[in-house]
Amino acid sequence: MNVQWYPGHMTKAKRQMQEDLKLIDLIIELVDARVPLSSRNPDIDRLGQNKSRLILLNKADLADERQNEAWKEYFQGKGFHVVKVDSRNGAGMKNIQNVIQEACKEKIERDRKRGIKNRPVRAMVAGIPNVGKSTFINTFAGKACAKTGNRPGVTKGKQWIRLNKNVELLDTPGILWPKFEDQEVGIRLAFVGSIKDDILNMEELALTLIGYLKEKYPGALNARYEVSEQEEALSVLEGIARVRGCLKKGEELDYAKASGLLFDDFRSGKLGRITLEWAPAE
Repeated sequence: MNVQWYPGHMTKAKRQMQEDLKLIDLIIELVDARVPLSSRNPDIDRLGQNKSRLILLNKADLADERQNEAWKEYFQGKGFHVVKVDSRNGAGMKNIQNVIQEACKEKIERDRKRGIKNRPVRAMVAGIPNVGKSTFINTFAGKACAKTGNRPGVTKGKQWIRLNKNVELLDTPGILWPKFEDQEVGIRLAFVGSIKDDILNMEELALTLIGYLKEKYPGALNARYEVSEQEEALSVLEGIARVRGCLKKGEELDYAKASGLLFDDFRSGKLGRITLEWAPAE
């Protein structure tokens, strides 16, 4: 399956981000804890080479906790500050203020030596579409200051948000890179909803997800749908369609509906805590 998606406004957003980097001290990059590498934009590393960096493993509640820890260690080994968060219900958010101060302690010390006190850390919130930036900002700020949506690409403009006397946030639109070098990256992003479903073959994608779950998380499909995982992926999807009554007229199985159901359950955590990309062993 060939997955590509790069709306025109993203080129403009990337140029804007280059301009905005002159204004900030820290990049807070949200990644999806279920696909931490695939949901990172390599452009952000290139653009932000001289900035302090904080990676938030967002949606950590939906990901395999052993893998959350492995990814945290992996990114820390690369020199990033890392916090596991679930920005929808606030888990991990209390740790972020302290980590921001730690990440920017050299900048704060430089300011102090120059007689500048209490200048807030200016942080850019970055990440690919639908990774949860607006929800994070709203939860962190304690009020709805950034528009949220579960559609990729809801945030279009630039806005500064003053959180407190210590931190100001710059929200940025989600940026995807123009071409996935590795098709597996595109498929993983499609799994978690970072690419619009309506441009994808969801039935083919469902078969790929079933194959992955059978291999890495045996028992998850059986526990949810009471289907045999010994069968090939298509038979498993047929089983899900039967069990859940996904039928067209004339008792014909509705594979599209069954595929949609599978992805709704996966994305909401009803299949359990699942990570689609495992941390490299160092």
